[in-house]
Amino acid sequence: MQPSVIVAIDSLLTGRVQSIGTAGKFSGIAKQATLEPLTVTLLGIEGDEQADTRHHGGRDKAIHHYAAEHYRAWREEFPLADTHKFAPGGFGENISTVGLTEETVCLGDRFRLGDAEVQVSQPRQPCWKLNVHLGHPRIAHRVQSSGRTGWYYRVLRTGTVSAGDTMELLERPLPQWPLSRIIALLYHDMLNTTLLAEFVELETLPQGWRELALGRLRSGQVEDWESRLSGLTE
Repeated sequence: MQPSVIVAIDSLLTGRVQSIGTAGKFSGIAKQATLEPLTVTLLGIEGDEQADTRHHGGRDKAIHHYAAEHYRAWREEFPLADTHKFAPGGFGENISTVGLTEETVCLGDRFRLGDAEVQVSQPRQPCWKLNVHLGHPRIAHRVQSSGRTGWYYRVLRTGTVSAGDTMELLERPLPQWPLSRIIALLYHDMLNTTLLAEFVELETLPQGWRELALGRLRSGQVEDWESRLSGLTE
């Protein structure tokens, strides 16, 4: 029996591509809240943009959700960073809520979002743009190690959504795979072959994650994260 889960959308946010940092890079990570109803398309929320479409956006990263419960922890952990950004939109999210976290959301969860329908597709893999946006060179590393990553949805049915609408859990096909378990496997228990073999068989898993896990199983090694987290070779 699936749990009864209904939460309010506290903030609905979108962002346009703009320059980030001083190296001629661009990003849509800076989000602004809106009270207007927006269309949910198969590729995300109306008006939201991504600069690097190889790593961001697409069907399996259409909408980014971040738990508002985490903002206070970041302000306490990084008091000298741009702490005013540890608030809705600070992590590049489109949706901020209270009541859903990586501990309580599972891979494959299907939610009603306004009158659209979405499915949890994967945890977020943080990148170096968080360091620039939030004003600290190690925040992306800490987002990954802390498990406070946020997560993505794929859109199953288009519709409209507004701040103040509700999200309701409709189906939980993989209750044994909360996002926190996936994050622990990816970044802490990284070569647990038993779990990796189970992970690659999950039906709703995006192909990129399946290939990552298969790569570990075949090589017995963990892929390099440094360029993603620090941007040294970006």
